[in-house]
Amino acid sequence: MANILLTGASRGIGAATRSLLTTSGHTVIGQSTSGDDGLLATDFAEPRAADALWEAALAAANGRIDVLVNNAGVFEAVDIAGSQDDFAATWARSHAINLQSAADLCRHAVLHFRAHGGGRIINVASRAGHRGDSPAHWHYAAAKGGMLALTKTIARGYALENILAFAITPGFTMTGMAEEYLASRGGDKLLADIPLGRVADAEEVAETIRWLAQDAPASLTGATLDINGASYVR
Repeated sequence: MANILLTGASRGIGAATRSLLTTSGHTVIGQSTSGDDGLLATDFAEPRAADALWEAALAAANGRIDVLVNNAGVFEAVDIAGSQDDFAATWARSHAINLQSAADLCRHAVLHFRAHGGGRIINVASRAGHRGDSPAHWHYAAAKGGMLALTKTIARGYALENILAFAITPGFTMTGMAEEYLASRGGDKLLADIPLGRVADAEEVAETIRWLAQDAPASLTGATLDINGASYVR
């Protein structure tokens, strides 16, 4: 069984993933901003926070991490007609949490995996990385698109070293973050855009992460798995 570092483990997709991976026999070192419930406290909005998390996770895992799951993220709106300061601050915060922290952890993971015969990286991106998002969320779509490019680059660069990288792109998932957005944007109208007729459950996304961490064949490296009820089909 694997030692798995999971970011954003306190709620939604992260909490479901933590539970499933644990019951599947893996050791999960989880992160949240507050650090409640036995999780490692890390605020990715702070510079170099991911570096400190990696070291703490490595110590908790007795020096060996086998799988990295980058799931932490924020989804915060900003009006382009508002102040430049608000626009810039929201972009900077989104970049730091949604992309830079994942890149920093991927760097540590690749270097660590090189010394230990390989490992797996799973980046939880978003449908928005493919098709864009609302006018108030340019930054979110841009960060998630960057995460997809990061995943592909790692997969192409390190496959021969048994370092595998996968991405998943959920659409709306029934978490607190999505519930608030659905309510604010008219849930019925948005649901009409999903052929399946409902948003994904967090447990469905968690099972996809578990499969990638445990069972996915090596030849799948570099792939992005969509989980959006056919609301965006590539």
